[in-house]
Amino acid sequence: MGVANRSEDDFIDRVRREWKRAYPDFDTAPVEVMGRIARINAQSLHQLDRALASSGVSRAEFDVMSALARSDRPLRASEVTAVTMVSGAATTKHADRLAKLGYVERQRFEHDGRVVLLQLTDAGRALVEAEFPRRVERDRQVLTGLDEDERAQLTALLKRISLNIDSGIWD
Repeated sequence: MGVANRSEDDFIDRVRREWKRAYPDFDTAPVEVMGRIARINAQSLHQLDRALASSGVSRAEFDVMSALARSDRPLRASEVTAVTMVSGAATTKHADRLAKLGYVERQRFEHDGRVVLLQLTDAGRALVEAEFPRRVERDRQVLTGLDEDERAQLTALLKRISLNIDSGIWD
């Protein structure tokens, strides 16, 4: 897998030309950035889906497991929901399935028996520890051809966009 030629058109260039042909007076400049972000994300997530297929765990379930792996303590389902950006119902569904697979266990919170805490089992931690480095390596390959300064600049620019979204621009 080589580095893309900078003069090549990519998928988004072709989409913009199609939009320009269909709507010649409409400015599609934001597609240059947002379309590429969306496409890169979709392709990256597709690769993660493929990598996880043999484990029987979905990407959303892996996100739950990753949230638990990053935490230094068991988490309430609501805490997992907050960091995975899925609904509470989805978190419960994923936790149920992961418990059946032996990757997550539930514990009662010692101060309030009504509260259930989630934590990885040894098998769950082993899966995260095996797959997370592979995911980072795939991401590293996507960034091939960018030097350290370019990666830092891209990071800073994407962070500004992320902060725009986090500020609730659409609320």
